[in-house]
Amino acid sequence: MGSGSLDGRVVLVTGAGQGIGRAIAVETARRGAAAVAVADRNEATAAETAALVRAAGAEAEPLVCDLRDRDRIEGMVARAADRFGGLDVLVNNAGVIESALVDRPEDRAVDTLPEDVWDAVYEVNLKAVWLTTKFAAPHLRRSVRGPAIVNTASVAGLTGRPLAPVYGTTKAAVIHLTKVTAVDLAPVRCNCFCPGVIETPLARDFFEASGKGDAMERELTAPQLVRRLGQPEEVARLACFLASDDAAFITGASYVIDGGALAWHGVRD
Repeated sequence: MGSGSLDGRVVLVTGAGQGIGRAIAVETARRGAAAVAVADRNEATAAETAALVRAAGAEAEPLVCDLRDRDRIEGMVARAADRFGGLDVLVNNAGVIESALVDRPEDRAVDTLPEDVWDAVYEVNLKAVWLTTKFAAPHLRRSVRGPAIVNTASVAGLTGRPLAPVYGTTKAAVIHLTKVTAVDLAPVRCNCFCPGVIETPLARDFFEASGKGDAMERELTAPQLVRRLGQPEEVARLACFLASDDAAFITGASYVIDGGALAWHGVRD
């Protein structure tokens, strides 16, 4: 993938308080980003990530934002651009899954999911991606440093998964929104990646919510050719490649990073 340098760029990462978002924020700093706006709904975790970004060599600004609120999203983007004099890279990473909002698995099916849960997941996983992109677009169009958008989708948007009807639906929509954004905002590039089972707090919460714990982890990694959980840092390296000039001829694309799960349709011994 080459060096994947992000020298001098200003980056905004949503959902950067933990997991994949935190790993991306830190990796952009390691690759030479001048500044990283660290957005998360949790003030403490945003501050922790900002400290890690500074330790990796970039300026950082923690931004607390509820991505269900249009005005706060607009303010978040404006604060990031004002603080650092523009915006070169946007990473729409924040997301939520049904199991974080509904305790009982039997209440997460397409015919039992509460309507308010559907709305909450939709607002964060899809509408906020569109709104953040909408408000960031004028700043990205003014960038002279190879402006790029990277969206976090999921393999759940490529296949049917049980008990995650709105999560999978919104992630499928993110994949399509990525293509539309690439068309409408060109020459600003827009790509997405589709992670499989990654070792994050979100994944751990899902394992526990299933009632199976480690057994659920084994069940989900069983179809993979690489029989382990993916690591946030591995995903971050892909995201930074897509944001960098090494990917200058790539736009409107989606990249699967799932340990080979979708390449193999059985369960390996």
